[in-house]
Amino acid sequence: MFIAALFFTAPVTVTHAETLEWQFRSEHPKVVDVELYSESRRGHVWPGNNKVYVLNDYSTKTIRISCRSGEKICYGAWVRNRQRSYWGVGYNNRNRCRSCCYTCNGGQTKIIVLNP
Repeated sequence: MFIAALFFTAPVTVTHAETLEWQFRSEHPKVVDVELYSESRRGHVWPGNNKVYVLNDYSTKTIRISCRSGEKICYGAWVRNRQRSYWGVGYNNRNRCRSCCYTCNGGQTKIIVLNP
């Protein structure tokens, strides 16, 4: 008895993990919250799980994230409890920006200074 087997393969997209290192410094006297939003993967947010990165002094804070190579990521920052005072795309990725997005490529952003 002869049994023939056919194997069907679907194209597989391989996505390599990269990192992107963000650098923020807030010059605002109030606490500033920050989230990072993927423009490539709808709904993907860092740090996620209803958490935020907190800028509560005048030092430079480095945030390192794992992301997909080539992924476009934008920052949103706002004064805590005052979402109308914002930088980048703001709270919950609600706004548009000109220069608040970076590409995930294993690199590092410039120091992003958030002025009052």
